[in-house]
Amino acid sequence: MVLTRPGDGKVEPVDVAVPTPGRGEVLVRVLACGVCRTDLHVVDGELPNPAIPVAPGHEIVGRVERIGDHVTRFAPGERVGIPWLGWSCGECDFCRAGQENLCRRARYTGYQINGGYAEYAVADSRFCFPLPANYDDYHAAPLLCAGLIGYRAYRKAGQGKRLGVYGFGAAAHIITQVALHQGRDVYAFVAPGDDQALRFARDVGARWAGYSNQPAPVALDSALIFAPVGPLVPEALSRTIPGGIVVCAGIHMSDIPSFPYRLLWEERVVRSVANLTRSDGEEFLRLAAEIPLHMHIEVYPLADANVALNDLRSGRLSGAAVLAPESTSP
Repeated sequence: MVLTRPGDGKVEPVDVAVPTPGRGEVLVRVLACGVCRTDLHVVDGELPNPAIPVAPGHEIVGRVERIGDHVTRFAPGERVGIPWLGWSCGECDFCRAGQENLCRRARYTGYQINGGYAEYAVADSRFCFPLPANYDDYHAAPLLCAGLIGYRAYRKAGQGKRLGVYGFGAAAHIITQVALHQGRDVYAFVAPGDDQALRFARDVGARWAGYSNQPAPVALDSALIFAPVGPLVPEALSRTIPGGIVVCAGIHMSDIPSFPYRLLWEERVVRSVANLTRSDGEEFLRLAAEIPLHMHIEVYPLADANVALNDLRSGRLSGAAVLAPESTSP
């Protein structure tokens, strides 16, 4: 299922030859692929210069079919996860400092590299992960972006006990479980009127859930913003204590409106999170194997990719959408 026109808002079925892995690459048969809000940003034209045509999808669970020359990490038959970060140069100052997520030459799965809205995918083996055995293919898929980038955002929020979460979807429901496991209290904020999301947040374990224009019953130590809504930044700042941290976790967000300096004063911090590093993935997947996390998913056949995208766009989903090629559909 391929994006053929930038900003078209939908993908189209295309038959192509099975790709051949090059040097250092693996060919995987796709078993499942999560549907991420970043996929929406790609197909809706909110991210610039995607490769066209491109198969979106960067929460890929697959079985290695073939390996290219000089692949030593994986062998045919092994299950692997393929995330958003598909390649970095390894040579720039960012890469050498352990910040490959900021590499200016980086390439991304489902954006510049064909992703998992397909029956087969090719990936650089250095950027793939072994997956915890205690998750089946469908429940493992959301770990690879909602989990990985959500976890990076969570770590950037510091060690405070009272954590606000704005936008309660795939990433929020995973990170809430991590926070609860580590002894924190989660206060969930959803769009006004979205009672389905309120119930979902409470079911997952949030101490309190309310609308995003309401105050929590306590001041927050930090807040994660998963909804791509710029006005939530000053709103979240207004709910945090002095020294509090507000983390913008998405790759795209509407404009942040002007706000009074008093909201930022007293050493409050606003920061963004960009992409992920391989060390983020390794750390998070070890943690996911230990907790374990309970993924709320809805599985769609690959041919229904546009239905899944529309359900995500409209806010109908609770949790994560996962695509399954016809040969692996449950």
